Amino acid sequence: MSDVTKTVQKWHASFKKGTNFDSWGQLVEAIDEYHILARQLQKAVQSSNSHDFTEEQKKTLGKFATCLEMRSASLQCTQSQEEFKLEDLKKLEPIIKNILTYNKDFPFDVQPVPLRKILAPGEEENLELEEELDAGTGAGSKPSFPSRVPGTLLPRLPSEPGMTLLSLTIEKIGLKDAGQCIDPYITVSVKDLNGIDLNPVQDTPVAARKEDTYIHFSMDVEIQKHLEKLPKGAAIFFEFKHYKPKKRFTSTKCFAFMEMDEIKPGPIVIELYKKPTDFKRKKLNLLTKKPLYLHLNQTLHKDSKIRQSVLHLCNSLITTKRRW
Repeated sequence: MSDVTKTVQKWHASFKKGTNFDSWGQLVEAIDEYHILARQLQKAVQSSNSHDFTEEQKKTLGKFATCLEMRSASLQCTQSQEEFKLEDLKKLEPIIKNILTYNKDFPFDVQPVPLRKILAPGEEENLELEEELDAGTGAGSKPSFPSRVPGTLLPRLPSEPGMTLLSLTIEKIGLKDAGQCIDPYITVSVKDLNGIDLNPVQDTPVAARKEDTYIHFSMDVEIQKHLEKLPKGAAIFFEFKHYKPKKRFTSTKCFAFMEMDEIKPGPIVIELYKKPTDFKRKKLNLLTKKPLYLHLNQTLHKDSKIRQSVLHLCNSLITTKRRW
């Protein structure tokens, strides 16, 4: 059995493993497996030295990776409007199983994953080790800098009587190598105890400025769900990310999180933890023993029933006056 045949068999086994997890409702495990397989396929697509696959087969593998990402996105965000169903993904099994002989049109109108790094869980550490080795030997490609991250912050939700909304101002983050971080930004998400998204994920724009051991953001993030509607055990996560030019990918440097009992008006500082981000909060390791934290300020917006009644009364008086 040739090496490429063994590789295809491993891909097929990984696909079956992921879809089985998906069928059983083990969503976190399914997402991890989909990410791992997508990364492997992308590696095959990007490899300029690989003659095991034709250009057409590489294009098909790229589209397959896109579908894996789409299914992962559907699992992570229950509010996703463009849902990619498990039944759709299972239709692709003959393709990954027979990629060496598959010659039909791809069943879905998708584009191959862009040429970028797809990082499987826990893979960033290995890539960073490679980067250090490259630096020591003088290997590696010329730096290629990306366009600045524009941010995906969302506006505040409409108020509802008796419900509370949370605005978070990300003031700054303390890091010993703050000045070396390229295009730093923070990804904000709200997860349940199983690490599943409860809100749309938001990215801040690139940080405003760097000063000594601090990176300053001074940016407001509006949590996209009323606090009363969040389930018990939910937490707000902050992933600090920056660009690595030698490896041409965006890396998560560290993360922090805030649990529901920490939500109260005013400033708060929260600890930073080593990657990979543990959304289940079971294996946490502090980033540093130094007094360096993520600095936030919280503002609560509560539209009370009394305020609603007063507004209703005022509107009624205005209407009555106009009639007179």
